[in-house]
Amino acid sequence: MEAIALPLNGLPKRLVDDGILEEESAREALDQANSSNTPFVSYLVTNNLASSTDIALAASAQFGAPVLDLAAFDKDLFPKDVVDIKLIRMHHTIPLFKRENRLYIAVSDPTNLRALDELTFHTGISTQAILVEEDKLSDTIAQLLEQDDDQMMNLDGLDDADLDGLDVAAVDEENGGDEDTSEVDEAPIVRFINKVLLDAIKMGASDIHFEPYEKIYRVRFRTDGILHERTRPPQNISARITVRLKVMSQMDISERRIPQDGRIKLKLSRSRSIDFRVNTLPTLWGEKIVLRILDPSSAQMGIDSLGYEPDQKDLFMKALHRPQGMILVTGPTGSGKTVSLYTGLNILNNDERNISTAEDPVEINLEGINQVNMNYKVGLDFAEALRAFLRQDPDIIMVGEIRDLTTAEVAVKAAQTGHLVLSTLHTNSAAETLTRLRNMGVPAFNIATSVSLIIAQRLARKLCEHCKEPITIPENTLLEEGFREEDLGELSIYTAVGCDKCNNGYKGRVGVYEVVPISDQLAEIIMSDGNSIQIAEQAHNVEGFNNLRQSGLLKIRQGVTTLEEINRVTKD
Repeated sequence: MEAIALPLNGLPKRLVDDGILEEESAREALDQANSSNTPFVSYLVTNNLASSTDIALAASAQFGAPVLDLAAFDKDLFPKDVVDIKLIRMHHTIPLFKRENRLYIAVSDPTNLRALDELTFHTGISTQAILVEEDKLSDTIAQLLEQDDDQMMNLDGLDDADLDGLDVAAVDEENGGDEDTSEVDEAPIVRFINKVLLDAIKMGASDIHFEPYEKIYRVRFRTDGILHERTRPPQNISARITVRLKVMSQMDISERRIPQDGRIKLKLSRSRSIDFRVNTLPTLWGEKIVLRILDPSSAQMGIDSLGYEPDQKDLFMKALHRPQGMILVTGPTGSGKTVSLYTGLNILNNDERNISTAEDPVEINLEGINQVNMNYKVGLDFAEALRAFLRQDPDIIMVGEIRDLTTAEVAVKAAQTGHLVLSTLHTNSAAETLTRLRNMGVPAFNIATSVSLIIAQRLARKLCEHCKEPITIPENTLLEEGFREEDLGELSIYTAVGCDKCNNGYKGRVGVYEVVPISDQLAEIIMSDGNSIQIAEQAHNVEGFNNLRQSGLLKIRQGVTTLEEINRVTKD
């Protein structure tokens, strides 16, 4: 016997009657919203089933209530400290103003009587709903929550119990295990530091800088490659912040004269944790502490999200699936070399392959890959680790960095004897990588026969899709910057503006790459001791592979980033 569908009523019925929703869609949305404990209107807007304006007009007609334009409402009129921020988040409402003994509440669904009842119960004040559009309500609530987060960055009023209970452990670098640190500093300091760590993760920062000076103490985040000041706690608590961070990372709190290294593991949930690599540095006014955020999810991004052009991706994949040879990734510190290597290793990682890595230090744990931390105190360096790998039947080897001739020679030998080797160097371009190996003392013949692919890379900030705007640049300037005349006719260039969804007009980063396979012609130039200029001429002008500058200009033509940003990362 089929269940009889109950008739729709209230706002869902009005939306169907006005032709905004089909009856079947309205019933399904109502069921899904109830099962997910989501307000009906929020569910409709979030899933693009109806616009906020159409819903508000329908609700206004159904309940005879006018619609308030929340975007034009003065946010300074919001009654402070009347309603707990947790209730605002829970019930998706905002108290607008208080008049006599009545509190007026902004709602996008006038039938949300439970929210009004709870606010009345908690405030002891009778409430009245005022109808607003859902998208504007969501944006305003997000702004209020962000302001509340900013206030939490100060020590005053830190009473959030969630921050007290944050699961933080030190990581023992020697043994590779976790050791619980039960030592607890003053509660406000603990909550402040936990809040800083969580905010950095939420904002996608790569590093956190705690910096003491004579008269100030500041905390800065590196977001999208650029440092931004986040907060300035009182200077007189700098020593307590330092002690707390050193306790968390299992350092010697009595030693202030020399740099120290440690690690912190922050468990966000049962399935996700974030590691922080911690370093202290004695300065004139105290110890500066820098935390590098090591998010395992960055190693699982997948090659399609890194920014390779289709032809560059094909070259990388072809080199990865060769049975032997050497892939070298080059660029300055912070250019994304480690993510490129980890992405390649994840592509290759399966039960049929033995993969070992030598790193200084291991940044992100990769399941199924044998990762070795360098320990120079006991003589375990890159060359020694490589020799050990070759005695353990390896298929693929990753060396964190080729720094000296000994490491280079062992890596070349491995690549020539049936192993795939991945490594990095600190050079500015693909051509300079080859000459750097030659200058280290590696014979030209060994370079030409072992290296199969070189990737030079930089990270450029991506334009925010919500606020980027087209800009007009004179043609002669574009030609001077490297654009071709045939590109100018259909060229659209954008500039960064800035909005509440980005950082000064940018959101995220994208890789800019120079991918050069070693062809027979390049091998001949290498073996004849050709210089970097000759190698670059063959690779780019003869064989047609884009250099970093050309790849950057392509990202501009695609509307991904700005000319200023490409100039910042590719111009010498």
